[in-house]
Amino acid sequence: MTIQKKSEISYEEFMEEHYKPRVPVIFENASKDWKAQGLITPEYLREHFSERSTTIKFKEYTIAEILDRVAVSTPENPAPYPAIFEIRTQLPELLPLIQPVNMGYAKPNWFEENLFPAGKLGNSLELFIGGLGCQFPFAHIDQYYTNAWITQVYGEKQITIFPQGQDEMLYPDPKNPYVSQVNIFNPDYKIHPKFENATPVKGTILPGETLFIPRGTWHTALSVTTNISVIFDQINGINFPKWKSDIWKFKKRESLKNAVASYAFATAAGAYCKLKDLVSGAKY
Repeated sequence: MTIQKKSEISYEEFMEEHYKPRVPVIFENASKDWKAQGLITPEYLREHFSERSTTIKFKEYTIAEILDRVAVSTPENPAPYPAIFEIRTQLPELLPLIQPVNMGYAKPNWFEENLFPAGKLGNSLELFIGGLGCQFPFAHIDQYYTNAWITQVYGEKQITIFPQGQDEMLYPDPKNPYVSQVNIFNPDYKIHPKFENATPVKGTILPGETLFIPRGTWHTALSVTTNISVIFDQINGINFPKWKSDIWKFKKRESLKNAVASYAFATAAGAYCKLKDLVSGAKY
């Protein structure tokens, strides 16, 4: 099965057929107004941001170093992955190139409010760089129960998604139930026999296309070519209760004090956003 692709879909159709029932979809031209399309390439990043750096598996790499590795990446010897840059704090110059971020579909998105710290509590707006063969072999659910939006600005990426109701077949890690223990690309059915009954759907995101991954959905990615993606997360009144619940759960692992403070912030921020949605007449 493949992920459905749609062009010129209305916001109302998206909400009823995909957002509310949690059904993934690939938009063929949602990001058509982004200046980033056709502009952000490996050459562009090397020319403008070669010395910007990020950490991958505890080692720091500059963009130039990442691109050097990506250029020779193979399935047998993939480049370091994931190479992630928080756009708002590490590459803010790219922000004018990806407007409107929500593309008219990812709305309302409470993370657009300045009261949510960038890169914290699930509030991500990131640039991903990957090379041929780079992959997340283990399926996962995004923490904080956010919706994820992946837009390709260069190259191709294959996404594997497991529709709702397949948790048992994916053998969640008891220590981290948001991560599957199954190697999706090379499963061992003797160890994980139920996975043989899993029914994933796949889709290849092409340049200019955007994938909506609903909250609480198992997924993983494989780089088909050298590729650059813009990925952001979304919360609103629909997934806010689970987002707040996850905040308590994850912050409690750090300390009770952190959990109480973060939960109090989440409650207040949610009340503010709900009121703002009410005043503006937001519908979802």
